[in-house]
Amino acid sequence: QVQVVESGGGLVQAGGSVRLSCAASGRTFTSYAMGWFRQAPGKEREFVAGVSRSGGSTVYADSVKARFTISRDNAKNTVYLQMNSLKPEDTAVYYCAARASYDTYAGTSAELYAYWGQGTQVTVSS
Repeated sequence: QVQVVESGGGLVQAGGSVRLSCAASGRTFTSYAMGWFRQAPGKEREFVAGVSRSGGSTVYADSVKARFTISRDNAKNTVYLQMNSLKPEDTAVYYCAARASYDTYAGTSAELYAYWGQGTQVTVSS
C-alpha cells in the first residue's frame, strides 16, 4: 500500500497561482500512476490531472488544460500540481490519489484509484 498526504492549498486571488504537493510513503512510489481530483461544494468529485509512473505521460481535464501542470519527482516520492491563471470555479478540495494497480498510465476515473489523501482546500477569490 501507499499513503499520500497533500499540502499547499490556501486562499488565492483570481489569476493567481498555487502549487500543490503530494508526498507518498509506503510501497515503491514508482509502482503507482498518480492523479489529482477535486470536489467543489455540492458537486461530485472530478478528475483534474494524472501522471504516469515514470512521469513521461500526463493527462488533463479539458477545464484545466494549459493552466495546470502535473509532475512528479520519483526521487522525492512527490507529485505536484502547478495551478496557474486560477479562476473562482477552481475552488474545491483537491485530492491526490494513487492507482489501485500497477498500470503504467494514469486514468481519469476515480474508480481506478485506491489510495487517497485527506485533501487540501484551494479557494480562489474573485
